[in-house]
Amino acid sequence: MRIGIDLGGTKIEGIALEGEAVVAPRRRVPTPRGNYEGTLDAVVRLVRDIEADTGRTGTVGIGIPGVASPSTGLVKNANSVWLIGKPLAADLEARLGRPVRLANDANCFALSEAVDGAGRDFDVVFGVILGTGVGGGIAVHRTIIDGPNLIAGEWGHNPLPWPTDEEHAEPPPCYCGRAGCIETYLSGPGFEYDYSKISGDSRPAPEIAEAAARGDEAAAIAVARYHDRLARGLASVINVLDPDVVILGGGMSNLPGLVSAVTGRLPRYVFSDSVLTTVALNVHGDSSGVRGAAWLWPETPEERSDGATAPRHLARSSTRSGEVIP
Repeated sequence: MRIGIDLGGTKIEGIALEGEAVVAPRRRVPTPRGNYEGTLDAVVRLVRDIEADTGRTGTVGIGIPGVASPSTGLVKNANSVWLIGKPLAADLEARLGRPVRLANDANCFALSEAVDGAGRDFDVVFGVILGTGVGGGIAVHRTIIDGPNLIAGEWGHNPLPWPTDEEHAEPPPCYCGRAGCIETYLSGPGFEYDYSKISGDSRPAPEIAEAAARGDEAAAIAVARYHDRLARGLASVINVLDPDVVILGGGMSNLPGLVSAVTGRLPRYVFSDSVLTTVALNVHGDSSGVRGAAWLWPETPEERSDGATAPRHLARSSTRSGEVIP
C-alpha cells in the first residue's frame, strides 16, 4: 500500500493506493498555516488515520509547494514560507519511523496524470498548476524529471515572454523577489489583480469568469488577456521542451473554454509551422497531486503482475546530497 500526502497551503490531503485502485479514500484536514510543528503533527496524524482505517502500514510520499535542497535536505522555494529552511523529510521520518519521499506538488500532479490520467498515452508530459501560484512538472515515460537543482518545470518564475508595453512598464512584484514572473500574471491572485486594474473593482476569479460570460466588458478583457498570457508562457515551454501534451490543473484551469482558447493562440508564438502539442485538462482534478505523491514509491512485484511498467521518480535524497533514489 502506498500513502500519498498533498501538503498544501490551506489543506493537507491523504490517500492510499494499491496499484491504481484507491484503498483509502481521500481525507482532508486544514493546514496549520505558519505553524511548522503543527504541520508535522497534522501529516503524521493523517498517515496514522489512514493506516488505522486500512489495518495496514504503507509507504509515504509527500507533495509539497517547494522542494528539499539536495545539499542540505532543507525545504526551499516554498510559497508555504513556514516550511522554508526546515528538515521536513528528516523530521517526518523520525516521527513516522520509516523513510518518506518528498517531491514538488506540480511534479506529483504531472506524475499522476502521466500514469493514469490525461497523459497516460503520451511519452513527454508537462503538467501545469494554475492556482494560488503557478507551477509545472515534467514526466517522461512516467518518470519525474527533477534536474540537478530540483527546479525542472518551474516555468512560473521565468519572466512573461513577449511583454506588451504595459506589461513591460509595470511588471507586478513576485514573492521570489523579482518582478514580472509568469506566476504574477497567471495565478488566481494575478488574474484578480489584473481585473481590478481594468475595472477598478475587486472580484474572485470565478465571479470574473461568470461576468465575462454575461458580456461584462472589463471581465471579458481580463479573460482575453489571461488566454493570451497563458499561450505566451506555454509557447516558451514548448519551444524548449516540445512536450507531447500540456495538462492544465489548478483552480484557474476551470476557466470556461480555456483549452480551446489557448490552443488557438499557440501558433502565434511557437517556433514551428504547426503546433502538434496537445493541450488538455487533467483527469483527476484536485486528486492528482495526492495520487502523484503516492506514486513516488514504486509498485510491489505483486502489483506489477500484469507486466505494466511502474512509474519512477528520479530525485535526490532529502537527507544525503547526491544520492539518487531508484
